[in-house]
Amino acid sequence: MSYQVLARKWRPKNFAEMVGQEHVVRALSNALDQNRLHHAYLLTGTRGVGKTTLGRIIAKCLNCETGLTSKPCGVCAACTEIDRGRFVDMIELDAASNTGIDNMREVLDNAQYAPTSGRFKVYLIDEVHMLSKAAFNSMLKTLEEPPAHVKFILATTDPQKIPVTVLSRCLQFNLKQMSQAAIVGHLEHVLKEEGVAFEAPALRLLARAAQGSMRDALSLTDQAIAHGGGQIQESEVRAMLGAVDQSYLFELLDALARQEGASVLEIADRMAERSLSFDAALQDLGVLLHQIALAQTVPEALVDDLPEKARIEALSKAFTPDEVQLYYQIALHGRKDLYLAPDEYAGFSMTLLRMLSFRPEAQGIATSTPAAAQKKTNPDVAIAPARIPPPAAPVAAVAQASTFDGDWANLVNKLKLSGMAKMLAQHCELKRFDGDAVALILPPEHKHLAEKPYQEKLKLALTDYFGKPVRVHIELGAPTGITPVQAQQSEKAAQEKRAIESIEQDPFVRELVEQFDAKVIESTIKPLQS
Repeated sequence: MSYQVLARKWRPKNFAEMVGQEHVVRALSNALDQNRLHHAYLLTGTRGVGKTTLGRIIAKCLNCETGLTSKPCGVCAACTEIDRGRFVDMIELDAASNTGIDNMREVLDNAQYAPTSGRFKVYLIDEVHMLSKAAFNSMLKTLEEPPAHVKFILATTDPQKIPVTVLSRCLQFNLKQMSQAAIVGHLEHVLKEEGVAFEAPALRLLARAAQGSMRDALSLTDQAIAHGGGQIQESEVRAMLGAVDQSYLFELLDALARQEGASVLEIADRMAERSLSFDAALQDLGVLLHQIALAQTVPEALVDDLPEKARIEALSKAFTPDEVQLYYQIALHGRKDLYLAPDEYAGFSMTLLRMLSFRPEAQGIATSTPAAAQKKTNPDVAIAPARIPPPAAPVAAVAQASTFDGDWANLVNKLKLSGMAKMLAQHCELKRFDGDAVALILPPEHKHLAEKPYQEKLKLALTDYFGKPVRVHIELGAPTGITPVQAQQSEKAAQEKRAIESIEQDPFVRELVEQFDAKVIESTIKPLQS
C-alpha cells in the first residue's frame, strides 16, 4: 500500500477527534442532539484549522444511518462514503475555481431535487468568498427559503468579503488558530501511535513554525521524519526549518544586559557567517523576550520542561520589566522594517544598536539603585537624571487623539481593522467618546457582530491608534444618525445617481434615445472609481 501522509491519515472523523475547537464542537453537538438544525452554516478561520473537516463531520452527523446524531457511527455506508469523498448527496464545491453565476445556478437547480440515498443533501462550498457578486445574489433566494432536505456548509478564510446579506442568513462559527500547546500535544499523540521517536523541543519548533495550523504542523512533521531518517531531533528540525540556534540569542541578551556593544556586533557577525535568517532571529528574539516577561510577571506560566528555563529566569533578573517591554517592541518593529533595510544584516544590527541606545536608565531617586547607594556614601557624586526615551508610536497616537473630532466613520477608516471586527465598527453609531472609553450603538439585526473576539480586536485597534487603553461598550439599539456603512451606501447611491444623470444628459446618448428609441439600462452604469 502507498504511504498516506499524516495530515490525511490523522484527519478527524468525528467531533471527539477535533483538536482546539471545543467551543464549536460543543455548540454543534448540542444543536444536533436537540434537533435544532440550521439550513446554512458558515465556518471561518485561517488555513489548516479544520473547516472542511468539520463540514464533512457535520454531513456524517446529518446522514448517518443510525439517525440524526452528534456521534456518527463511522461504519455505515453514508459515513464511510463521506470519508472517502464518494457520497452522492454531499457535493463539495471549490469556489476558487467555480466563481461564476452559471456554476452557482447549476448547484441551486440540483438542490431542488430530493437526496438520492441520504437524509439531507449537503453542499460544502470551500473558499466561498471567491464567488462573484452575481453568484452570491443567485444564492440568496435559496438561502432565504431553502428546501427542507438541503443544508449549506460554507467555509472561508476571508469572511469580510462575503456580503452581509449572506452572513445574516448563516449560523456562523469562527474556528480558532491552534495554540502551540494543543499542536504539541496532538503531535505527541500521533508520533507515539506511529512509533516515531522524538525530542520534545523539536515538537515545539514544529508547532511554532505551523503558526496555528494543525495541517501545516502534520505536514512539517512528515518532512521532519524524512529529514531525520525516521526520528525527530531538535538539531535536525532546526536545520530543516532554518531556525536560529537559541544559544546565539541568549548570548545577545547577555551582552545587552552588560551593555557591551562590541560583543553584540561580534555575535551578529558570527550569525551572518553561518547565513542564519535574521528575520527568523528577530522572530525568535521576540518569543524569548516574551518568555522573559512571563518569568518576571507570571513565573508559573513557564512550562516546567522548558530546556532553557534556567537561563530565562536568570535573564529575567538581569533586565527590568521596562527594558524587556522596550526590547520586545524594538524587535517587532525591526522585523517589520527588515525588508526596507539595505540588507538583512544592516537591519538586524541596527535593531540591536537601538536596544543598546534606548535602554531606559535607572531612576536616580530610587534608593535601590547603585547610583543612589553611592550618593549616600559620597554626597559629591552627581547623579544624571533619568532618561527614558518615549517610543514614537504612542507620541503620534496622542497627537491623533487630540484631533479626533467625533467623526466615527473617518476614524474607522484609519483604524487597523479587518474582517468581522471592521464590519462591527462600520455598523455601529458613535454614542459617546470621552478619551478613555467609547460607547457605541449597534442595530439589533447585526448583533452577531458583537461577539467578544470582534469587540476585543476593536478595542486593541483603538488602543493602538490613541496610544493608551480605550474601553469599548456596545449596546443594541436603533441608531439616531447614520452608521459608517450607511454613509458608504448613501455615497455609493449618490455616485450611481450622478453617473446615470451624466449618461442620460450626454448629447450622443440623448440623440440615440430620440432618434432610435434607445433605452438606457441603468443597472449597467457604474460610476468611475476615484
